Amino acid sequence: MKKTLLVMAAALGLAGGLALSAQAEDYTLRSGDQLSIIVAQDETISTSPTANFTPYVVRPDGKVAIPYVGEIYASGMTVAQFTDTVKAGLSKYIVDPDVAVNIVKWGSVRVYVFGEVHKPGAYELTKGHTVMDAIGAAEGFTWDTAKKKIFLIHQDDTNKAIPIHLNDMLKTGNMKENYTLREGDILYLTKNGKISFARDIAPFLSGAYMLSEIKDNN
Repeated sequence: MKKTLLVMAAALGLAGGLALSAQAEDYTLRSGDQLSIIVAQDETISTSPTANFTPYVVRPDGKVAIPYVGEIYASGMTVAQFTDTVKAGLSKYIVDPDVAVNIVKWGSVRVYVFGEVHKPGAYELTKGHTVMDAIGAAEGFTWDTAKKKIFLIHQDDTNKAIPIHLNDMLKTGNMKENYTLREGDILYLTKNGKISFARDIAPFLSGAYMLSEIKDNN
């Protein structure tokens, strides 16, 4: 038993490392990300290095407004893809535009983690917004967690629970089910794999969204 626990702990460390590496290389823009955009040929478009804020923020609708270019649907793009899109738009007005884009502040996503974790509750996630990030924010799963049956519930579709096979991620490093989380998502880690939506999840849904409404109205 002890050997099994050690192997699983090592696997968790390996999987976490893979996830962080993937996030660093493949991070995609999302709502709330604040961007610095520098256009060498036009200072009026460029973010001021002395300003305390940037006008370039990924809005809740996923778009960023750029002078001359218009609105770009940035959500889901990598920084490189977004940079290329800005260059393409500016090339109609500037010959071979020199554009540099950086993220100056990560947008946050508020999610809820309940069930068999060490610290259940609401968490504001920045930069990493995945299932593994949320479990890490809740200080990890307990030894009683049914790792083959974790459930993800989206705020806009509370009647559907998406199953997640955590064991597969831990043992193989396959991050296919390490889903990107949205605002208001709930992760529920079961204890024995047997789950009743009405009994086990519904009470957490109502409690989580009541907490969300209280916070938003303060």
